[in-house]
Amino acid sequence: MRASIVIRTLDEAEHLPDLLKLIARQRVTGLDVETVLIDSGSSDGTVQIAQDHGARITTITKAEFSFGRSLNRGCAFSTGEILVFISGHCVPVDDEWLQRLCQPLMDGKAAYSYGRQIGDDDSNFSERRIFAKYFPDQSAIPQEGFFCNNANSALLRSAWEKHPFDEELTGLEDMDLAKRLVAQGMQIGYVADAAVFHHHKESWPQIRRRFEREALALRSIMPEVHLSRLDVMRYVITSTFGDWRAARLNGVTSTSRMDMLRYRWNQYLGSFKGNNEHRRLSRKAKERFFYPHVSDKAEQDEWLRPVRRTSPNES
Repeated sequence: MRASIVIRTLDEAEHLPDLLKLIARQRVTGLDVETVLIDSGSSDGTVQIAQDHGARITTITKAEFSFGRSLNRGCAFSTGEILVFISGHCVPVDDEWLQRLCQPLMDGKAAYSYGRQIGDDDSNFSERRIFAKYFPDQSAIPQEGFFCNNANSALLRSAWEKHPFDEELTGLEDMDLAKRLVAQGMQIGYVADAAVFHHHKESWPQIRRRFEREALALRSIMPEVHLSRLDVMRYVITSTFGDWRAARLNGVTSTSRMDMLRYRWNQYLGSFKGNNEHRRLSRKAKERFFYPHVSDKAEQDEWLRPVRRTSPNES
């Protein structure tokens, strides 16, 4: 059986060498492995790094890009019966990651599996707490519900061929697919010991826009979920105080209290905006979500701006 490791990239030169080295070191039984890169316009040497490590490479233009479309292109370009997805800024923690992630699919216990994600010492402590919440240290094969995350996952090719990723969603294409698979009677598995380090280095506006586009996608997947201004303030306060308390109890000093507050504010501000967005995304708006670029002044001040509800009639 072949596993095709599909990596979506845009300027991932910092962590891609480590990822590809760890892929080469994987110890597998009953698996042949190929590595496929789907790049969306890198300019930092990402493609050359992949070529130097023997990866097969295909591309997608920025104008065409969506998370679902890029994965569908990468899957179509690959040849494996198992499709493994990992972000270009994630690195497996050991040399058994791939076998453990694929084993539930090989054993017929799941059609879609995902592994644990762990922040590093440079990660904002608030984000490390989010990782701990959604990626616990206990496996569930199969799990209840349809949560899944393509930063570290594996999918049967046969399932993808019948149910490709939604190419219109602004994010959460993994949860959308998992929900459709569960509705068809298939199983999702969480593999805690198939872990990766997830390296995120984002500005405050990039964090806000990540949560905004994910909340916008969640409107299609779970339309019953609503977020009000009062919810935003309550969640910011309770999450921040929870972060502060956990940091104090664990002696964490790598993230300041202010940076924990700023993270939570951007998280819930972005979630509110996405949850209350009513228009279809223009090309310009898509570029803002997928290729955010802001000035230093905006990075400093964006989190202080007031929240404004978008009306259905606004363009």
